[in-house]
Amino acid sequence: MATSCSPYSSPTSVANAEARKNRMLLPVSLGVCRKGNIPLTRPVYAERRCRSCRKFFCDASNDSLQIRTSEMFTGVASSSKDEAQPVLEMTYDFEKQNKGYSFLFRTEFDGLVKVFVGAIKMKYTVCIEVQSLPQSMISHNLILLWGMFRSDSLLFHGPDSHSSVLPTTKFKPEASQHPMKTPFVRDSCWHILGLDFDQSDVPFYLSFFLQPDGTGQEPTIRTHRKTNFCVPVGLGPGFPMPLGVSSSNDALANFSLFSRNAKSVVLCFYKGKTSEPSLEIDLDPYVNHTGDIWHVSIDNITNYIGYGYRCKGDISWDGGSSSNAHHVLLDPYAKMIGNLSSAQGESAFMVKCLGFLQKEPNFDWSGDTHPQIPMEKLIIYRLNVRQFTKSESSELAINVAGTFAGVVKKVQHLINLGINAVLLEPVFSFDEKRGPYFPYHFFSPMSIYGGMDESISSVYSMKEMVKILHSHGIEVLLEVVFTHTCEVGDSDSQIISLLGIDNPSYYIVDGNVHLENCSALKCNDPIVQQMILDSLHHWVTEFHVDGFCFINSSSLLQGSNGDHLPRPPLVEDIAFDPLLSETKIISDCWSPIDMSYKDAIFPHWQRWAEMNSKYFLDVRNFLRGQGLLSHLATRLCGSGDIFTASRGPAYSFNYITKNAGLTLVDLVSFSGADLASELSWNCGVEGPTEKNSVLEIRLRQVRNFLFILFISLGVPVINMGDECGYSTGGSPFYDNRVPIDWKSLRTGFSIQIIKFVAFLASLRNRRSDIFQRKIFYKAENITWHGSNLSPPKWEDPSCKFLAMKLKAEKDVKSGNSYNGDLFITINASDIPELVTLPESSAGYIWFRLVDTSLPYPYFFSSDSNPNSQKNAGLSSYELKPHTCALFEAKVLDI
Repeated sequence: MATSCSPYSSPTSVANAEARKNRMLLPVSLGVCRKGNIPLTRPVYAERRCRSCRKFFCDASNDSLQIRTSEMFTGVASSSKDEAQPVLEMTYDFEKQNKGYSFLFRTEFDGLVKVFVGAIKMKYTVCIEVQSLPQSMISHNLILLWGMFRSDSLLFHGPDSHSSVLPTTKFKPEASQHPMKTPFVRDSCWHILGLDFDQSDVPFYLSFFLQPDGTGQEPTIRTHRKTNFCVPVGLGPGFPMPLGVSSSNDALANFSLFSRNAKSVVLCFYKGKTSEPSLEIDLDPYVNHTGDIWHVSIDNITNYIGYGYRCKGDISWDGGSSSNAHHVLLDPYAKMIGNLSSAQGESAFMVKCLGFLQKEPNFDWSGDTHPQIPMEKLIIYRLNVRQFTKSESSELAINVAGTFAGVVKKVQHLINLGINAVLLEPVFSFDEKRGPYFPYHFFSPMSIYGGMDESISSVYSMKEMVKILHSHGIEVLLEVVFTHTCEVGDSDSQIISLLGIDNPSYYIVDGNVHLENCSALKCNDPIVQQMILDSLHHWVTEFHVDGFCFINSSSLLQGSNGDHLPRPPLVEDIAFDPLLSETKIISDCWSPIDMSYKDAIFPHWQRWAEMNSKYFLDVRNFLRGQGLLSHLATRLCGSGDIFTASRGPAYSFNYITKNAGLTLVDLVSFSGADLASELSWNCGVEGPTEKNSVLEIRLRQVRNFLFILFISLGVPVINMGDECGYSTGGSPFYDNRVPIDWKSLRTGFSIQIIKFVAFLASLRNRRSDIFQRKIFYKAENITWHGSNLSPPKWEDPSCKFLAMKLKAEKDVKSGNSYNGDLFITINASDIPELVTLPESSAGYIWFRLVDTSLPYPYFFSSDSNPNSQKNAGLSSYELKPHTCALFEAKVLDI
């Protein structure tokens, strides 16, 4: 009667169920390939592969090994080979067994070798039974010649071998380090013995063969393929999913790695900072390999703190497999990582980064709730974690400055600005020399952001930052880079993870798609696509982040050959992923590789928002006096040319400056020929100056940019440092960014700009009916004006003045509304404009809220004096050059 196998034990028949309560039944089966009728040559567990056809099969015989023992196999092997006795009568409590595997081999003489590996009471026991040998061999006693190996089975060859044999506490090799010899107990038709190993010795492979104990002329007994028998001890087949490290059902640690092109995989463990692994486990290509996934479950890894993989294969950087045995590679799915290498100089690249085996620190998320701010109500502050507080001027402790904890220490500054969301530049582990936009891992925060320069600290610190920001009503959004990594195929020092594990599966290797300093990922390949989704899920579930901004998003629309995909599967899957349904997902077409903007029609499925690069280009161009009125009007009203009615203006993330390019102060101070693409204007003098007239215009322009940003439909995004005069000396390059000088926040410029930003943020909230809309303005509620209330000359490049009246809609819920109309004026010319204010509604008068030309603190006010600011009828208002103004109609109090 045939029985089926399972990964951990082989079920017995119903008739044996009652007997199993009192004695241990170890069914073992001989697998035979249905196609090639070729038996196994190495032991497997449940799923077996034929060496010929490589297909899985699982056939079983009803043969079983039954042993009764009072202690796990104690006394099975006779102490003297000359006094071999039949097996002792022994009993065994089956309930004590918690881990066990059985194997069956066919010998070269058509005999059977059955092996059981079991664990109990902090030790492992290997029981070996030999059956069906030829009659000429049955009459002899048998001796087991055995050794242990972990990474290379060739370490043990036979009696004449001088290779290393690893000892256990019970069995010590001789000085010559020949194989260990242990006699069998013989019965009339079979031989049996047991070996005990301390749990501290595992994991390892037990390699052995048999030798009849006679005249010395008898042949050795090996497998039918004339190879040594080999069984794993403290190792299980493992499971292919989930990828990375997890706990299996039998309490072992399960390791799983995808590699389609690796010929073999070695799992390496480290006990501390060293250039060489402390333990290496060679994964069996038949037992520990399912499809394209290598997997193994291992006991007793508590003494190790790090792990990595060696993927053996041929290196071919241009289109082939990129795997090489001398690299210890980082697990792409490791949740905590760190550099454990103590190597220096040329050998330092041998261990770049390893996965940590320590359990992730427990974190108390109780009381944490996502702010869940509607998209149209967001006010975002983009920052770099390190540069935000790294400067000594932050007055933070050394282990806090430049970390997630440093962001928490400055939360009051964020509150003072009136923002309700932070957008963090990439926090994934990245190449420090090239910056956060060149990552090499997608599941762990950068260790230097943790304060102690270790993964555990950064994980805990980031979670604490998120929780505290949430408690202040501030959402946490992450910039993410999934289109490329910092790995480079022609440099050993840049082989860290994916490039060495399986280059052609993860990266684009087509000759038409070439990047000099990084490798482009195949984002829409199913393997990479799943990795990206798993990463996003990890950050949402483990770190409670509220959304993602996808850098270089135009590359997400490309196939493996660089061809455009009308329905890119990754973009679509993210849009409809149920776990991401409550998160903000934002596309950003900026490429950190060549610092360019690659605009594309982005498929959005009414879920994707976009960083609006056209917004900053048109606003910059107009304020420097070279743009069209039509372009500015389009951006003020939510960029309807990009965000149609199916999405609305709330999906437009507007910005003037960002992490690359000129800062806000530099934008009005530098405009050399090399900065033509920045569309900047230096206001008459290049660089620093002491001319008051120039400084006045520059200050006015800074105010203008912020004003337009906050009164435009869409989501305003301000960049770190723009509120305090942050400058790079006119350099547009990201590498020239330096930490913020917190002393500058005490300058007159910073004080007024911070208060102005806070005022604009409160204005957006107070007049959410106008500035925080899900839908576009109704045509009847907006009126455009040129000079003297004449129609604007939309396509005339000489026209630099635009005014718009926004009619407030009645609050349907309350049945009444005291919100008045708004009148906005923008003068980008170098001459003043006499503005005629439109007629206000009955009972309302115009109050001036903003005039960017006035000195501080008078250039903005929410409580203007009606006697001085009242403009009756068609009275005029003089708008100075390069000035913006805002008027609000309010009820006249009599």
